[in-house]
Amino acid sequence: MIAAVAVGGGASALVDLRSRRVPNGLTLGIAVLGVALSAAHLTEVSLVAALGGLAIGFVLMLPGHLAGGTGAGDVKLFAALGTMLGPTRIVMAFVYTAIAGGVIALAVARRRQTLGETLERTSVLVRTGGANVADIEHASIDNRFAYAPAIAIGALAAAFGL
Repeated sequence: MIAAVAVGGGASALVDLRSRRVPNGLTLGIAVLGVALSAAHLTEVSLVAALGGLAIGFVLMLPGHLAGGTGAGDVKLFAALGTMLGPTRIVMAFVYTAIAGGVIALAVARRRQTLGETLERTSVLVRTGGANVADIEHASIDNRFAYAPAIAIGALAAAFGL
């Protein structure tokens, strides 16, 4: 399972970094592999748990996509990795992904020389319960970055049982 998560997550991260997309074919392949491994009893995740991981992964990432924080490919990738992790580990992967995403966001903001502005906007976001979301997501603000690397890190940490 760890190898499959590493290969699927790593390939997705590389593709996302290069193209800023996570293609449907890639996420579908990861999901099919996870279900196949479970159905063949080649992993500790049962078929029911694989499907549960898929559903929970989708549900956990969907709100971030609907709010404009992640792309649809990120949602599908996370759900696909859920087939390999199962319900419990995909929840842990979500926590680790959020942490990794935060660290990557800070690194990207620092590299773009917008760290102070990013921290201020984040502070306002937290203090006001999201009143400035429209300002943060304005087309003139370059705050987007590839999120598949954070997903790959989070899923791998969960696969290792951390």
